Amino acid sequence: MATRPPRFSVIPSIPQAGLSDWQFNTLNAMKDNLELLIGAKTGPNSDLARAITKSQVGVQPVGNPAFQQVTAQGTGFTINGVSVPSLEDYGKLLNNVQQLANDVAALRNTLNALINQLKG
Repeated sequence: MATRPPRFSVIPSIPQAGLSDWQFNTLNAMKDNLELLIGAKTGPNSDLARAITKSQVGVQPVGNPAFQQVTAQGTGFTINGVSVPSLEDYGKLLNNVQQLANDVAALRNTLNALINQLKG
């Protein structure tokens, strides 16, 4: 199902009668900025300033990461004065690093999708 873009009401012209110059200029500047944000103003680069509403963001939240804590314990052996990790501990550490790399890749993909949506 396609989502409809939001619709905004037209902003009427600001009457100058009864306003000082600074009031008229301030209100006109605010009107121009609002028209840019709602997409009512046309011109060069007007699409760059258009606001994004919540309904236009379709990126799903990132779930809980698979990597929660390091399971490797740092156990090992000393051989000729050199500390060597046990094969089991080394395997746990490799698994931890792979989980962390997968979590970072998922976050990167979500962030890239969000950036692409925001760029339009």
